[in-house]
Amino acid sequence: MSAPRILFYVQHLLGIGHIARASRIAAALAARGAEVTMVTGGLPVAGFPPPGVRHVALPAVQTAGEGFSGLADAEGRPVGPEFLERRRDMLLRVLRESAPDVVVTEAFPFGRRQMRFELLPLLEAIAAMTPRPALCCSVRDILQAQKKPGRDAETVALLRGHYDRVLVHGDPGFARLEDTFGPAAEITDLVAYTGLVAPPAPVPAADGVDVMVSAGGGAVGAGLVRAALGAAALLPELRFCVITGPNLPPAERDALRPGPNVILEAFRRDFAGLLAASRLSVSQAGYNTVCDILQAGCRAVLVPYAAGGETEQTTRAERLMAAGRAVLLPEAGLDGAAMAAAIAAALHGPEPRKIKALLDGAGRTADILCNIARCHVNA
Repeated sequence: MSAPRILFYVQHLLGIGHIARASRIAAALAARGAEVTMVTGGLPVAGFPPPGVRHVALPAVQTAGEGFSGLADAEGRPVGPEFLERRRDMLLRVLRESAPDVVVTEAFPFGRRQMRFELLPLLEAIAAMTPRPALCCSVRDILQAQKKPGRDAETVALLRGHYDRVLVHGDPGFARLEDTFGPAAEITDLVAYTGLVAPPAPVPAADGVDVMVSAGGGAVGAGLVRAALGAAALLPELRFCVITGPNLPPAERDALRPGPNVILEAFRRDFAGLLAASRLSVSQAGYNTVCDILQAGCRAVLVPYAAGGETEQTTRAERLMAAGRAVLLPEAGLDGAAMAAAIAAALHGPEPRKIKALLDGAGRTADILCNIARCHVNA
């Protein structure tokens, strides 16, 4: 059989977690000989997608405000119909030209409703193809709570009407789809758990710090960074490394005043190794960040992102706290004193429990997708 052809659609709107997870899966597919075309639609992120993967970048959009309610272009201007039509037409052209055996939509239809203008036409185009590619959804283990009635039913209808498989990137021993998606019983036959899509276990750096603070991509991490610098001033005996993320607005980065016990960086390529050599991680509770913490094995203080009604990170942090794996510090009322207290509690508390999570989700996902491609071609 010829190499499996996989078309992987991923749209990141704020942070870099979605494109990082999709890129790990794409790299695992390429390592297995698959021909991968990765279609991205967000702002460029250095290092993603990975080498060995064909990359098609649609005209970039980002979220236009809290709650992910609107779309803006790369310069922050609201996008109009012509812009969206150009993206849609480009995506459909990539589908025709790549002639995939399998199409993967990251998050959709569980999320990314803002992208329906191009994804619903994509689903219709797939359904009309002969032979029709298999269609899979790639989704994280903990979902955002839906506030509007009918959304979950709409998701189920799209899955039952178009999709062949739902790949849940989690360990069912830690979180199951039904925990955050009420009608999961209606799609049980479509669901496969892959384990967490984590990076390989890092080699610890030669020298770590006491407290590693990371704000993810940085677009919404200014409050966490400011609180960390305040905590560092209250804990002068500890060495801090504060990583703001590349997307922290320049004006906010320029206003930061790190103390003598703080290393302030926008980005560290050796982040994973440095984390593994450090005593404590302070971060938000995004999927990829938690995977890094679990692989590093360090203590953790989690400050889940909760603006705009976001619930996913809080749910994850609460589960890790209940498992004895982290100290939870709410985003509301966050300041240097509160963070200093949480850091002290984490450093002087019991040794964090080991969580036996499945951490090889990229490889498992790639195996599943390659098998779907083989079966679909031979059907």
